[in-house]
Amino acid sequence: MSVYTHETRQQVFQQLDKVKLAFAARDWFPGTSGNLSIKISSSPLLLAVTASGKDKTICTPHDYLVVDENSKPYETTSLKPSAETQIHTAIYRNIPETGAVFHVHTIPNNIISELYGDQGYVTLHNQELIKGLGIWEEGAEIRIPIVENYADISRLAEEVERALYPRVPGVLIRNHGIYAWGGSDFEAKRHLEAFEFLFAYHLQWLQVRHLAGSLAGQQAIQNTHSLTYHATGRQ
Repeated sequence: MSVYTHETRQQVFQQLDKVKLAFAARDWFPGTSGNLSIKISSSPLLLAVTASGKDKTICTPHDYLVVDENSKPYETTSLKPSAETQIHTAIYRNIPETGAVFHVHTIPNNIISELYGDQGYVTLHNQELIKGLGIWEEGAEIRIPIVENYADISRLAEEVERALYPRVPGVLIRNHGIYAWGGSDFEAKRHLEAFEFLFAYHLQWLQVRHLAGSLAGQQAIQNTHSLTYHATGRQ
């Protein structure tokens, strides 16, 4: 989109309402966390973004505002953009085809980011939902970057910018959350849902693998004790 009008702004706000309520129903915005944006104009770069500190489980006339490429309000308003708006604008600048950016905090994406934070990425493969990211190769493998959670938002935005890998539409922030994007709000939502499924699956798989290993170990010990008993009995 390249034309900014009041009608366009209201339409985008309504799109954000739908996405916001869908994610809120999944408890992806604990404690007013998370933020959403949809691009209104490419030249100049303008985006509608969630206002800071709002309860995202409800909709009001004061939930969003329009900001420019410098993350500053484009129109006079008493609202403040989300503190992490700089991360959104960094993604839009570096991946021009991006139409929407969504950021949520969940337990699975936080645990995944901590488990693999030291190596700076998590690798996932051989999962059907990778296709939800637009990656259709058989046996596809993806590497999702993980950046440290710097309190300085400008530094955090720079780290996210350096980590961007257009083929994989997401970046994890360690013990913080994920940023996912797409060419439209529909696509960004699909990508985020795919990531969250993949994270939840991976954590459960690790738990099951650990449990299976423990059970196998216990069975081996029992078998050893049984053999010892029988051997002793023959003597």
